[in-house]
Order: sequence, then C-alpha cells, then structure tokens
Amino acid sequence: MSRRRRLGILALAALAGLLLAYLAIGWCRPQWLLEAEFARQRWQAGASESSLVAAGHRWSLLGVEARARPAADAPLTVLIHGFTGSKENWLPILPALAAHGEIVAPDLPGWGGSQRQPDADYGFVAQAERLADFLRQLGAEQRPVWLVGHSMGGGIVALLAARHPQLVDRLVLLDAAGSVFDENEFARLVLAGGHPFEVTDRASLHRQLALVFDDVPWLPWPFDRAVVERRRLDGDFERQVLDRIGRSDEALRPSVEAQAITAPTLLLWCRNDRIIDPSAARYYAEAIPDTRQVLLDDCNHMPMVEQPDATVAALRAFFTERS
Repeated sequence: MSRRRRLGILALAALAGLLLAYLAIGWCRPQWLLEAEFARQRWQAGASESSLVAAGHRWSLLGVEARARPAADAPLTVLIHGFTGSKENWLPILPALAAHGEIVAPDLPGWGGSQRQPDADYGFVAQAERLADFLRQLGAEQRPVWLVGHSMGGGIVALLAARHPQLVDRLVLLDAAGSVFDENEFARLVLAGGHPFEVTDRASLHRQLALVFDDVPWLPWPFDRAVVERRRLDGDFERQVLDRIGRSDEALRPSVEAQAITAPTLLLWCRNDRIIDPSAARYYAEAIPDTRQVLLDDCNHMPMVEQPDATVAALRAFFTERS
C-alpha cells in the first residue's frame, strides 16, 4: 500500500472519529456544542465573557471594548435582552456598535448564565432596581450611559429611566413591553393565562421561532435539542415571570411611569411585530416628553437578528444626534 493511500485512509478514519464524537456529544451533551457555538460567535464578534456581583446576584455578561481609544467621558452602551432571551441575542450587532465606546450585554438575573434565587421576584420592578445597581457597579454615575432594552428588557429599562434618571443619558425602547397596545393574538393568549413561548419539544421550539421571526432561522440538530432541554428546565420560571410582566398589577407600570423619563428616547420597532404591536410605541410617545420613532421593515420581534444593519443604523443616528 502506497504512503499516499495510507495517509488517505488515516485521514478518513480521523474524520469518521470526529463525526462519531460529534454525534455522541450531540446526543449525550448537546449543551456543550451549543456553548462551543456561542464561544465561536463571541470570538467572531470580538466579545469577552465575564461576571460581576450586583444587587445580590452574580451576573454573566458580554463586553466589547471600544475600537479606538475612548475619551474619558466616552459613553457606555448597555444592551438588555427580553423574555426567554439572553446576552447572545445581541451578538449580531455588538461589533458595529463598538465604534461609539464600550458595549456591555448582560444576562438579566434569573436568565441565561446569571444567578437565579429561589422564590425571588423577577418582574419589571425588581429587575429595574437590580439593573440600577448593576449600572452603578459599572460606573454609570461617572460617565454617560446609553441604555437599550428589548421586549421585556424594554419595560425594565423604561422603569429604570423613570426612577433613576441620573443613570441614563440616552434610552432606546426596542419593541418594548410594559405598555398597552392594539390587541393581537399573542396578547389574547397571555391575558387568558397562556404561555405562547412555552417550549417542551422541537415542534414547540420551532413554533416559538415562527412567532418572533418573519424569516425563521434554521436551527440544526443538536442545537435545537440543547435549546429544548434548557427551555424545559426553565418552564416554571418562565411562567412565573410571565405572570408578573404580563398579568399582574405591574404589567403596565413601565408606561405608567414613563412620563418621568427625562432622557432622549428612541422608540425603535419592527413594523411587522406580532408580539408587541407597534402601536405600543405610540402610547410610549404620549407619555415620554422627548422621543423619536423609527419603524423597521422586514422584521417581526427580533430586529437585531433579522435586520442587524438597519438596527445599527437607527441606533447610530440616534446616538450621534445632538441633544
């Protein structure tokens, strides 16, 4: 047998071994492969993962340093994810935003890699106070903070900006919860006691993806299996949070208190949002003194994923406009 042929057989055997290892890990430990994929995406985005303790919780966060040496008063941009979301939702837009300064995207307490405490409250009010402490830990009282909140995170940052105006210099509500809006099927299900985002198997996962995306992303095996396993474990927690933010007396608290917001505010919505109807932006605009509104085409409820370039363009235009 020639040397070239032997090398070819060894290469095929090595490839077969790697494939078998991938299949074995995908079957037994799919979460490992999902974490490896997130690590690849973090590397590609130039983001590093770290943690800090604030408000009695350990927070897991992604950070991206400014591309150029920042001035002493360069802003800190903080990105807050939504219900069932995570810090990784922001990876598609992290590198592009780094031109303006340092970027931080945490997992909110209770979610993702951050600490969850038994019997703790993770609704709008409690999370807004935790986030205020988190911002102080990052030096928010010594430098400008641009705060972006998506969906549930939008309700949290709106409430924070109303109660702690000294911590926020610019505010972005991105398809934000916490307000009334023209009723849709999602709202009817939530008000009836349902959990439209519940995931218990691959079919319900893909059903949820179809709820929040116009162009549903492909999630191959075993990544979908890893997500399903995590979401099953989080099912009770998700329902408890949804009770607080969707059906309790604090469900509309962010928009009720929004009149106290003093920061210039961008209301950035997907025109086709089937979760938080774009009419919510109108109600927020009626309450917040200083707003501007932008509607994005060809996206549903995840603009940073479906329309990252348009999302970044809208954020840049707002962040660079004169106060």
